Amino acid sequence: MIRASAYIAWCSAKNRARVRLRRLREPRYLIGAVAGIAYFYFAIFAPRQRAAERPGRGRTGPVPPLFQIVSAPIVGVVLFAVAILAWLLPSRSGLLDFSEAETALLFPAPVSRRQLLVHRVVRSQVGSLIASVFIGIFATPISALSRVRVAIGFWVLLVTMRVYYAGVTLTRARLQTNIAAIRRRAWAPIALLAAGLAVVAVSIFEQFAVPAAGVSDVFVRFARATSTGLPRVVLWPFVALIRAPFAGSTAEFVYDLGPALVVLVAVTAWMLTNDDVFDFVVGPKDEERARAEARPRAPARARDVGWTLPLTGRPELALMWKGSKETFRGVSAKTWRYLLPAFVGVAGMSFSILQVNELRGPASAVSVIGAMIAAAAILLGPQIARGDLRTDFVHLDLLKTWPMRAADVIRGEMAWPATIVSFVLWGGLFVSALFSSTALPDVSFVNRWSFAIAAAIAGPALIAAQYAVHNVATILFPAWVQIGPQRTRGIDAMGQPLIMLAAVVISLAAFAVPGVIGGGVVWFLFNRLVGNVVFVPAAIVFSAIVLVEVLAVTELLGPAYERIDITSIERPE
Repeated sequence: MIRASAYIAWCSAKNRARVRLRRLREPRYLIGAVAGIAYFYFAIFAPRQRAAERPGRGRTGPVPPLFQIVSAPIVGVVLFAVAILAWLLPSRSGLLDFSEAETALLFPAPVSRRQLLVHRVVRSQVGSLIASVFIGIFATPISALSRVRVAIGFWVLLVTMRVYYAGVTLTRARLQTNIAAIRRRAWAPIALLAAGLAVVAVSIFEQFAVPAAGVSDVFVRFARATSTGLPRVVLWPFVALIRAPFAGSTAEFVYDLGPALVVLVAVTAWMLTNDDVFDFVVGPKDEERARAEARPRAPARARDVGWTLPLTGRPELALMWKGSKETFRGVSAKTWRYLLPAFVGVAGMSFSILQVNELRGPASAVSVIGAMIAAAAILLGPQIARGDLRTDFVHLDLLKTWPMRAADVIRGEMAWPATIVSFVLWGGLFVSALFSSTALPDVSFVNRWSFAIAAAIAGPALIAAQYAVHNVATILFPAWVQIGPQRTRGIDAMGQPLIMLAAVVISLAAFAVPGVIGGGVVWFLFNRLVGNVVFVPAAIVFSAIVLVEVLAVTELLGPAYERIDITSIERPE
């Protein structure tokens, strides 16, 4: 079965490569491939070649030996936390997703369910190998042999995580069976994880019973709590997985690779022992599964998210309401009511604890992280949150039937994702400003909060401008925009977002210039009178000008939207 699975995986990878080479005949993929290759060369390989030519800049190992002593146990705790979260998250392992062809041909075949699991493990190696190779390529400027070690080490780590997650999915299915013996076997790994969590938590609590003296003391105590005694035994599998990719030499890599492979074999064997619930999870319905699905259930009904659409109002509000329904029906409204107070409480308590213990370094780091989140929301949020025309263009035939003006449809599609990204921006700015007294002790309270409020006012305008640019590109150049929730893969497809990102940056600069001029005039007139507080009214003027530009662009885009032929829109792969 392993030989047949390897043959299927090889043929699938070969045919996928042929398809991607064949589509280079289209200009958008050819230009995208050129842009992707150029990005890899100028952003990754060229700087490393220049660094290698400088004397004393080369390194033969990816990390210093200090990582093996201090950082490896800490990363092991992170992997341990990920292993626990796998049991708490309600998602399903992708390793158990069989294609329609596999279901039709392999399920009736004379092979066992355990062999089918082995088949999926073999099929998943292509994706794991590609991911590990990219990790090795993107590694810090190190030698070629070190990159190979990093790639192999991460390949073992990725395969282990994927197999472990499949084992978690199968074990959770055991808890739904009616056979008591099978349910008892399912509780065994859960009990082991719970006991390990208790051991590690108690050790960490004992180390931090006395306030730490500084940032370095925090890391030393954390490493001491997780690398001695019973916690070391509990975390050994996770530390073993992370040591191999960061080995300092080939001899250390070979020495550390053995324990990592042992962990991989053990996790795979545990996953394969759950083959008796294979049919319950992914196979055809057996009698037990049919009885479970035939049990009476409460009728499904749409959950109220606390926002009733009025009978009259702007069309943009209706589309914004539609987007909010899609978002909040995936998350309970009660969750948001508890998350916001919890976030404020944890932020306040953390701030108080850091101030009492005089740990200014961590507080400064929190402030910087908040500022980075805010900056990422402005620069990358519209690229990630695609709940506008880029997603709904696959339903263009339906959108065309709505009795709405084209400009109203465009603005309504932009409204909800722009609001979500703006809330992320405001959250990052709030955290950054809350901890900014330690990061910028020489800046006054008024100045710090003036900058934060000005950024909170100007940021949403820049976000709306980016969404306007994306929707302009979607309407005018739909072939160059990835339509729908799916993504086209390959280096040629990766070049298309790079080209789009460059166009967005240039267009965003064009949007911002008039606003900067208007805000600059306000700053020039009132800076000497009110000081840095002037940034707040300057940001208001900037936002007003940019939002007027966005309104004008959406109005001008209406005729182009009306002229689109619904048959010319390419469906996602």
